[in-house]
Amino acid sequence: MAKRKFKAIIFDIGRVLVRLDIQRVQRGLADGLATSPEELWTAIQKDPLWNDWQEGRVSARDWHLHLSSKLKLPLSFEKFTDIWNSTLDPQPIHANEFFARLAKQYRIGMLSNTDPIHVAYLERTYKFFDHFPAERRIYSCKIGLSKPNPGIYLAALRACKATAQEAVYIDDIGANVEAARRLGIEGIEYRDSEQLEEDFETLGIGKKP
Repeated sequence: MAKRKFKAIIFDIGRVLVRLDIQRVQRGLADGLATSPEELWTAIQKDPLWNDWQEGRVSARDWHLHLSSKLKLPLSFEKFTDIWNSTLDPQPIHANEFFARLAKQYRIGMLSNTDPIHVAYLERTYKFFDHFPAERRIYSCKIGLSKPNPGIYLAALRACKATAQEAVYIDDIGANVEAARRLGIEGIEYRDSEQLEEDFETLGIGKKP
């Protein structure tokens, strides 16, 4: 059977392009409180407004006010923002040349469950974003949908002007990869850079046409 001919490569961001250290934000938010960092973070992720926050129905300042009131956080909006972004490692996982090479042959895009505070930080911090046109950066908080909802994958396909059969999606969460596969997208569950390059080679990605 002939290998599929891919036109688009779509990346998750967290733990695929950018390392995350959840403990940094946990410790920062819990500093000075009686609640443990782990308990505080669990309460945040189980908050009834969490999905609204991730899908853009709650503004950054309203999210700060909501958590400050509910969890008694003694933080200014600016300090809260700094701590919220501390989970993002400023050193990217892949070299800029990795994306430059792929962008010569493929339409590369992003597909991420994320919030407006992180989006602003990501876009001003990482040089590799230059290889991803703005219209191919699909964020849950911008389109009102989050993975594994099929609609967010379809939005990424439209942005990359590719069919499901022409696209590859890379994510560190198996359920998100499976959701892409159910739509006919080739899925790669990310573990590390070496494994990704091996999977690309298996799929014929990066080879000269």
